[in-house]
Amino acid sequence: MISLMHNCDMSSIKIATVIPAYGLLGGAEGFAFEVTERIAARSDFDMHVFANKWRAGKAPVTFHKVPVIRFPRWAIPISFALNANRQIATGGFDLIHSHERLFEMDIFSFHGIPHLYWRKNVRKKPPGLFDLATAWVEKKGITGKRLQKIMPVSSLVATELSKMYPDIEPKIQVCHPGVSSDQLNQYDRDQCRNDIRKQYGFTDKDIVGLFVGMNFEVKGLDLVIEGYSRLMTQTCNDNSAKHLKLLVVGRGNRHKFMAMAEKRGIAEAVIFAGPTDDVTPFYLAGDFFVMPSVYDTFGLVVLEAMAAGLPVIISGNVGAKDLVDHDVQGFILPPNPTPADMAGMLSRILSPETRALAAQHGRERAARQTWDRLADFIVNLYIEISGRSRKKHTQQ
Repeated sequence: MISLMHNCDMSSIKIATVIPAYGLLGGAEGFAFEVTERIAARSDFDMHVFANKWRAGKAPVTFHKVPVIRFPRWAIPISFALNANRQIATGGFDLIHSHERLFEMDIFSFHGIPHLYWRKNVRKKPPGLFDLATAWVEKKGITGKRLQKIMPVSSLVATELSKMYPDIEPKIQVCHPGVSSDQLNQYDRDQCRNDIRKQYGFTDKDIVGLFVGMNFEVKGLDLVIEGYSRLMTQTCNDNSAKHLKLLVVGRGNRHKFMAMAEKRGIAEAVIFAGPTDDVTPFYLAGDFFVMPSVYDTFGLVVLEAMAAGLPVIISGNVGAKDLVDHDVQGFILPPNPTPADMAGMLSRILSPETRALAAQHGRERAARQTWDRLADFIVNLYIEISGRSRKKHTQQ
């Protein structure tokens, strides 16, 4: 156990937060970090994090190392859940808030989808031992008597949860991730725009679409390239389409998609920037954001792009669609979108007036979805559930 200095009042609510990798790269990891840091700064909460690895922030948090058996691979989900629950059981905690599958928890922030559904319907592969072990831990925790609230990150996830576990529907409450209200203020928008566009050879006339992702196939880069090609080389009479560019940020099969762009005759319009530790300057350099994922439980990059003032084009399989009204903050593609559908949305977003209006609405929507507001919501939930737990314990 590793502790940071924390003068905790005896009446404070003692919370166990569980996440395999706290504060590291990833949606669940970032969600747990942002919320826990804000709540830990409040004097009436004693926050403990149970993780296998972590990046400590500035807030007073106590860390507990959860060992994991990594071989055979199927032992990973079982050993993490078992060891975390064993450690928590001896700590006198008022509440367990987990961001990972456990055997017992009070609140479960669900960042994925039911594992067997993901394996069969998204990955389209038969389940192996690892998948069966993960699904077993998942079912034990979700159907267990201790669970009070399960919070999927989008309605997309909530729907699949209800199908897989219909009895838990009353416990489901969608809880979207947030954005930092202060992060963008740390950057000079004009400087970022000038620097990035100069670095990658864009002119002032270029209309730059931004694509961000670590798995190009799942995020739908092929559909974006096909849509660009259709608009730029086949169907559009608008000269502004000649200035359409695509900036791809992230890690994936660059050679495969560069070859696709070359085959479609738009290689000069597609630039691969590679992965980055800080995507914010790229948001500020773009003119719109595009991510037609095959399946994405939320897609925090969509909300971040909106906060930065970028209109968005996304598929209906992106969980962040909950926060996007079609033709307001951007555009949502129809089910099973075609290159013609993508080209149609791109054609509309070429209009400066359309982009400006969508950018305004996007910023307004993102301003209501901050980490601070999310932390306030979860604090109230902690108070409500821990109060019931303390009352039950007293009666016993």
